[in-house]
Amino acid sequence: MSDTSTIYKISIIAFTLFCSASGSACPVLECWFVQEKPGHGGGFSVPMSQEKSLMFIRTEAYSEESISEVHPPADISPSRIYYVTDPAGTFCSAPLNPPKGSVNKPKCEINPFVPHASMVSWASALTDSAQSPVYLQADWFSVATQGLDEQLTLSNIMRAPSASKEPKVFLKVILSVSSKTPVVRSRLGEPVLLDCGFWIDPSSPVHGSGFSIEWRYQFRGEGRLVLAYDGKSDRFAETSETGADIDITGLYETGNASLILEESQVRHSGTYICTVYLPHLLAQVAIDLEIVEPPSLSIYPSPLPLLVPGQVLVVQCEASGFAPHTLDLSWEFKSVDGTSRSLGQGSVTGHRQASDGTFSQSSRLELDSGKLRLGRGGDVTCIAKHDGGTRQASATLNVIGVSAPSIEDSMAMVAVALVLYGMIKFLSWTFSSSDSSDTDLKDKKEK
Repeated sequence: MSDTSTIYKISIIAFTLFCSASGSACPVLECWFVQEKPGHGGGFSVPMSQEKSLMFIRTEAYSEESISEVHPPADISPSRIYYVTDPAGTFCSAPLNPPKGSVNKPKCEINPFVPHASMVSWASALTDSAQSPVYLQADWFSVATQGLDEQLTLSNIMRAPSASKEPKVFLKVILSVSSKTPVVRSRLGEPVLLDCGFWIDPSSPVHGSGFSIEWRYQFRGEGRLVLAYDGKSDRFAETSETGADIDITGLYETGNASLILEESQVRHSGTYICTVYLPHLLAQVAIDLEIVEPPSLSIYPSPLPLLVPGQVLVVQCEASGFAPHTLDLSWEFKSVDGTSRSLGQGSVTGHRQASDGTFSQSSRLELDSGKLRLGRGGDVTCIAKHDGGTRQASATLNVIGVSAPSIEDSMAMVAVALVLYGMIKFLSWTFSSSDSSDTDLKDKKEK
């Protein structure tokens, strides 16, 4: 019985240590607190102020004991030290928690946030009353963070009770929107998943009061509504976009608002913004999608005609079906003895765009057997360097009538001469034998 009690106590201690270790796994985020300078309203350019700030993060509410373990630096204002409770642990992801002593740090920015009724044209109003609930009478902040190596982008809305007289600033995450794929690259025609997930504090009055999801595309100042779902009326908004969808089951069960593109096209390249609307609150993250398709190469004419010394042959390399349009074309020659050398870029044309959005480009090269010292020929190779990878296409070039024969040619000529010599000797011996036989027969008849 005593052994069981001892094991039980050890288990309790181990569990407590595990919980405290888990709580300490959350990072201390170095951020910039950014806000408009007071007294500057209107205008296109609003002066902004920046202050260093820190966020001490836990998944559980702060206690007097946990606060005593926090030692903020003296060079940061106490009003910019934030004690954040994040029950979902969205701030505790590995991309936001670099190794100790690491030079690279996550990017973090904190801004004051003003709750307002979420009204969009494609969704029904999430608020039935024009009056703001008492719950909103607090200090609100939004924080945007980017993890290391583009592994995470996060947008959180946090609340601090304004009635608190505590000199320390305590915040709690109410709404969190994140993406594990801030940058996505895809081949042409492949399905694409743009990750977006959200979490709402279950203890908050905004939980269960309805939500809406919006995916919007932005590229070079132009935008369009890709997909929008009104959670209150359970319907999708009408858009001109085709082949875009979300998992409704995952949306309600796990907060999975990821966008699914059935077949990627060049026109899909750009920035996608995932926005989650709650009554009076919203948060959004941006995902960059790049469609990368390497070129297909062809060399013309095919096959290459025989080249006579002194003759000039024009060869063209056609690169087609690639995206984006950045491409580097060059030529290379590999002679029959195995040596290679560059022939330059040739004469490169401008880009041409096809109806599917892909590009084509060509390079024209003049092969002068005399000037380029092509010898008896070899392989002419067109090389295309692209973001999607390097591609090559080769064609064999034969030069005839070269004055100086190679060692192989000399050996072949000796072999042919030996064969001819042998045939001549054989025929000579045959005819000699035949004449001798005829002479013997004639002599016998005369006798």
